[in-house]
Amino acid sequence: MDFLWRANVARLVTIMRPERVLDLATGSGDLALAIQKCCPSAMVVGADFCFPMLEQARLKSAPILVQADALNLPFADASFDVVTVAFGLRNMASWEGALREMSRVLRDGGLVVVLDFSMPTNPLFSKLYRLYLHRILPHLAGFVTGQSDAYAYLGESIEAFPRGEAMVSLINSCGFSCEAPLPFCGGIVSLYAARRED
Repeated sequence: MDFLWRANVARLVTIMRPERVLDLATGSGDLALAIQKCCPSAMVVGADFCFPMLEQARLKSAPILVQADALNLPFADASFDVVTVAFGLRNMASWEGALREMSRVLRDGGLVVVLDFSMPTNPLFSKLYRLYLHRILPHLAGFVTGQSDAYAYLGESIEAFPRGEAMVSLINSCGFSCEAPLPFCGGIVSLYAARRED
């Protein structure tokens, strides 16, 4: 499903007809590659603080790659038309700090797109999802990967991450005008699109 979610982000980015795109927490480069495919004339930069992940992105022939901390980006003010981050903001040391840094490197009217896990709004689905997230996934994934702690962290980080109106408010407080979130798969993932205010 993550490829479909990223494809939605890439299609949204094309609306801007960007010349310069920054994909933060690019990891293995999947979103940067999807954006490059949809916007072949754009310069797409993938940035991540984790060098081994950038090596994986390089193996996939990802576009320009830069090792960088999202809280202290090595780019000039107003360098990009679009900034994206998929499943990365939730893991940053300061959500507000990262969003303010995204605002700094975006031009006036530029677009930021945040794609990340959230919690379903339907009470019954939310209850079942919590059971899966905290009881089933860590044990199942731990059996397969031997790293159940990483999957326990996943559930905890999703629960703690702002969602819905709380995320919209956080994004707006950092210099953006955010649209209503777009939920996928009953709300287990949400997409937030916001313009940098002039």
